[in-house]
Amino acid sequence: MKQNKKWYDYLWIVSLTYLILGFFNILFAWLGLLCFFIPLIISVTMGSKSYCNKYCGRGQLFALVGGRFGLSRRKDIPKWIKSHYFRYGFLIFFFAMFFLMLWNTYLVFAGSKDLSTVVTLLWTFKLPWHWAYHGTLFSDGVAQFAFGFYSVMFTSTVLGFVTMLLFKPRSWCVYCPMGTMTQLVCRARNGSSPHNT
Repeated sequence: MKQNKKWYDYLWIVSLTYLILGFFNILFAWLGLLCFFIPLIISVTMGSKSYCNKYCGRGQLFALVGGRFGLSRRKDIPKWIKSHYFRYGFLIFFFAMFFLMLWNTYLVFAGSKDLSTVVTLLWTFKLPWHWAYHGTLFSDGVAQFAFGFYSVMFTSTVLGFVTMLLFKPRSWCVYCPMGTMTQLVCRARNGSSPHNT
């Protein structure tokens, strides 16, 4: 029996639109902050991971491309990726890179560094992205944050697609830094140990 679709089943369109908008105008990258704050607000106020389970458009996009379109090998993700060591280690690394991005943004705001109109893929490969910047009424630091944040979102999307192709469609969800962090928040709020599951 076919299930009735809910409005949140179409949030993959939002994730896809975000990536497309950032290709044409990098300042749209600021909208990605919603993907940081909404999961945290839900986990802090409700003590649940309902964002990951229902509202994550990126997870839906992977499920659609890998599942319905059959681009996933549908293999189990390796146990080492599921391990606490990898997930927490990746969370720490991811946020270290995030704070480095914030530091570079600060330097541009302070005027001690020029605006870099590149998107950094996998924290290593610098892709020219100058066509997506059309100027701003604000400081160049606003654009620098946008380039840095879009780099974070683009990199995590690429990692998600790679693991989608190699393993099950939503394998990214296993080690997603936001998923790991909201899980820690939920466990702290509900008074359970992070090693209980």
